[in-house]
Amino acid sequence: MFEKNLEIGYLLDFYGDILPERRRDILDLYYNDDLSLSEIAEQMGITRQAVRDSIKKTEQELFFYEDKLGLRRRFTEAETRAETALALCRAASGAVPPALAEELEAIRRAVSMD
Repeated sequence: MFEKNLEIGYLLDFYGDILPERRRDILDLYYNDDLSLSEIAEQMGITRQAVRDSIKKTEQELFFYEDKLGLRRRFTEAETRAETALALCRAASGAVPPALAEELEAIRRAVSMD
């Protein structure tokens, strides 16, 4: 269950701005603020079932966006490749121009989710 929560959180980071505000807020409250369905329902002024339906619908929408656009997948791949390239530069020690190593480090920082 934790993996799914993490995945939804990442997808929300990537695609949250294109979701309707109310559904984005509900998902944010559920996954990021860890509120219960009842707590969200009370805060949003809707039923618990409406909260559940909204969460399920929005999760499906996020997975649809990722399936079609692949932003998270491509971002993760770029991050992995940047880390690998940087590790290769470090292993080569003096054989790699310092400017190249610095540029790769800048790329790694730019795409890192840390």
